Amino acid sequence: MPGELPLSTGPSALPSRTARLLAFAAILVAGICGGLIGFAVVKTSCHGACATPEGTGSVIGAVFAAGGVAVVAVLVLRAMGEWKRIQEEREAEASRGESAEP
Repeated sequence: MPGELPLSTGPSALPSRTARLLAFAAILVAGICGGLIGFAVVKTSCHGACATPEGTGSVIGAVFAAGGVAVVAVLVLRAMGEWKRIQEEREAEASRGESAEP
């Protein structure tokens, strides 16, 4: 077909769209929770004018929590892709083995 990219019909190594959306949602939830935890830690330990430290604690907590979950999400998505590839290879070997037998 004219105008079609050569890679558009090949297999994709990407995880499913649902898995990627769930990973993104997990990162967002972790960031929100980390921000709330950072805010609460500073709020319980600060006396007086604490707006700047509370905001800083929120940002630091959100970044660390979202970053940690992002690392785990990437590892999980890669593992899912590798698992899928191994299963497909095993199925291909099994189908070749069945067709080779008389």
